[in-house]
Formats: sequence, C-alpha cells, structure tokens
Amino acid sequence: MNRTDVTPFWKALDWWVVGLYVLLCVVGCLSIYGASFDFEHPGFFDLDQRSGKQFVWFILALVIGVFLLMMDSNTYYNWSFILYAGIILILLLTLVVATDVKGSRSWLNMGFVSIQPAELAKFSTALALSRLMSSYNFQLRQTKSVLMIGSLILLPMLIIVLQKETGSALVFAAFILMLFREGMPGVLLFLLVCLVAYFVLSIRFGEDLLFQTTSLGPMLVLLLIFIILCGMLITYRKDYALVKGLVFIQLPIFVVALLVNALGWFAFDVNDVLVTMLILTVLFLLFKALVLRMMPYFYLSLFVLFSIAFLYSTDYAFDKILEPHHRVRIQVLLGMKDDPSGAGYNVNQSKIAIGSGGLFGKGFLNGTQTKLKYVPEQDTDFIFCTVGEEQGLMGSAFVLGLYLALFLRLIYLAERQRNPFARIYGYCVVSILFFHVFVNIGMVLGLMPVIGIPLPFLSYGGSSLWSFTILLFIFLRLDADRTQYR
Repeated sequence: MNRTDVTPFWKALDWWVVGLYVLLCVVGCLSIYGASFDFEHPGFFDLDQRSGKQFVWFILALVIGVFLLMMDSNTYYNWSFILYAGIILILLLTLVVATDVKGSRSWLNMGFVSIQPAELAKFSTALALSRLMSSYNFQLRQTKSVLMIGSLILLPMLIIVLQKETGSALVFAAFILMLFREGMPGVLLFLLVCLVAYFVLSIRFGEDLLFQTTSLGPMLVLLLIFIILCGMLITYRKDYALVKGLVFIQLPIFVVALLVNALGWFAFDVNDVLVTMLILTVLFLLFKALVLRMMPYFYLSLFVLFSIAFLYSTDYAFDKILEPHHRVRIQVLLGMKDDPSGAGYNVNQSKIAIGSGGLFGKGFLNGTQTKLKYVPEQDTDFIFCTVGEEQGLMGSAFVLGLYLALFLRLIYLAERQRNPFARIYGYCVVSILFFHVFVNIGMVLGLMPVIGIPLPFLSYGGSSLWSFTILLFIFLRLDADRTQYR
C-alpha cells in the first residue's frame, strides 16, 4: 500500500461514533444505577455498588480506547493471526482452570477482577477474518477459502460451547452478515433460514400426532422441503415440466395416504411416504445430473438429502446438545410450555416492567419492578427493561435511535474504506453489535429465546464493556488512517 500524509489523525477520527459510544455508556451507567439502586447506599460513585464499579470500568474503557487509537493501524493487521492464536490458547486454558459459575466454566479469576475470554474472542476473530479475506488472491467462493473461514469461526465457537456458554458462542454466527456483504452467495443465507424453519417446525409440532400415527412437525418440514425444491427448480433451471410432473404424481399419492389413515383402512406413518417420494426425486435428479451433465440438479439433490438429514437430527440436537434450561426457554418461546414461575419468569417480569413504563415512564429511580427486584439480571442481560420502566416508550425509542444511528454511521465508515482489511473489519463490528442488540432486546420483549448475551455498552460488566470498546476503537483507528492509503 502507498501511504501519503493527508489529514492529521485527530481530525480524521470520526467523532460522531465516539460521541454515540460515550452517550450509550452514560445511559448504561445511569440505567445500572437505577436497576441496582440501594436506599442504604445511594451514592452513584460508591465502589461497593454496581453503578460505581461500572463507572470505573467505563473510565478504564476510555483509557483503553485512547491507547488503541494511539497505536499504529498496521499493528492490527500484522498481529491479527498471533492475537487470534493467543486468545484461542486462553480459551483452552479457561476451559481447564476456570471454576464453575452458574453452570459455566468461562471466567478467569485474576484476583482483583474476573474476565471472560469469550468476549475477547469476538474482536480477535474479526481481525483474523479480516486479515485472511483481505489477503492477495483471496476468493470467497473457493472451497478452500470457505473451509478456512469456517475454521476460524467454528474453533472459538466450539471451545465456548464446551465452556457451557452457548449464548456467547451463537454470537459468532453474526459473521454471516459480513460474509454476505463481501460476496457470499445469497443462496447460503437462504439455506440458513431454511434450517431455522426446519428446526422450529420440527420442535414446535413434533409432539402433535395426526391420525395417531404421524408426527405433524416432520410432515410439515417434509412438505416445506418439497415446496422449496419446486421453487428452486423453477428459479435456477426453469424446469416447469419437471415441477408439474412432481406435483401431479406426488401430490395425489400424499392425499391418498392421508385419506387411508383418516378413514382407518390401514394405519401407517405418512412421513415414510413423503421421505420415500423425496428419495425417489433425489435419484431422478442425480440421473438428470449425470445424463445432462448439469451440476444444478446435483446440488438440488444434495439440498434435499441434507434437509432430510437435518430434520431427523433436530431431536437429537435438542435433547442431547442443548442444556436443559435452553430447551425449556425455547419451549416457552414457541408456546409449547407455560412456565410463568420458571423459565418464563424473567421474560414475563421484563414485559411487565416495560409495559408499566407507559409512554414517558415512571421517572428516574422510580421503577417499582426494578426497585423491588422482580426482574432477575435486571442490570445485566435485562437492562433494557429498566430503560423501558423508568423512561417509557419515548426513552426506549431514544436508546434504539442511538443504536440505529451507530449502526448507520459504522456502515457508512465501512463503505468509505480504501483498505479491504479495514472495510471487512468494519462490517464485522457492525455484525457483532447488531446481533447483540437484536437478540438481547428480542429476548427482553419475549420475541427471542433467553440465551444470556449483554446489551452493548448498557449491560453491567467490565469484560463485555471492554471487549465492545476494543472492537469499536480498533475500527475507529483503522478508519482514521483511511486517507493515508491509495
């Protein structure tokens, strides 16, 4: 790269993002003070209270931010892989030496402070991905490149899952948004949506029986696979004749199977009929792929086989891989269970707190739900309910507006980068922050399962605040040097 001295660093620094960051952190400190207010210790700066500790962590975060801004931006590029390897080693060390905290082994006790290395893995993975994808002759659509990207993302995810921090591990799925921006085929994102739909339908209706012989969940998924296959045949091959043949042959067979069961003539699992028809369809697609030498038919057959395999593995994943509390939370979210005093308690109390705030809220330090500690984790994962109760709809909209302004500004900064490393890292920052905000507020409102991830810059915790600060200020440093590259 050719460097030229164009603009002084402090003038090139994006102060809009810095201002939004500081404002969100101030809102976070005030919200934590409101959520953890103690009448016996009312001092905001009392270091024995969470508000005082959060303020200290905020000041230290600013110091960290200034330090990151003063470093040479080339340092982040040159040390990205080494930093990633170091964080992976720390994650492995944490898995071995960490003590059990609420069922997870993800915290390292440093004596005066405890840190969660899983938070630090986010920015180190973002740097490693940016370094890899900005390297010379990198092609995202090559199989080798996909495997390398997958390895960088899945390795920390796997270790964090072993630490029993499933929520933190899921955050790494946010990198899909960055990959989509950098040219990942849209069909892969569509396939991801399909997998989510398969999982939800299979789990939600898996226990519902049709004619006492057929599970409704798998039947709905198998029908969805057939519909998607027909849509892909029309979209990618314009093969209307094949679609008509599949519909006119398989649909009557399916209807007859339903009638035979409904009339009680012969009891059997209708899903076996659907699977058999899909397998025969796969064989026909493979035959066409070999005879006509058209790879799309081969890929479509793989899609059907993979979908069927995924369908019949959802029960195992749900029962064996997910933790019991995760299973209950998903069941409550999907309406399979009503557990207002158990898994659904947090969400119910959170919605009560937000709803009681009304349009303008009850006022600062006047929230009854939060003062009486009805909402568990109200200053960490459920901090947004404190905003909703004390500041109402208007205050909540203001906070969401701050996040929206931050996202739009970061996207603008990422798009104006001349250096691909900085652009890719910028979109990694946007993806991670957006995922956190979307999922956290979604679970507070009862729209997402409770997976326990913090709200950026608002939730109590030094590790999360520092990791988000590092993630953001590295990009600010890279952006400030954009005028020094051609």
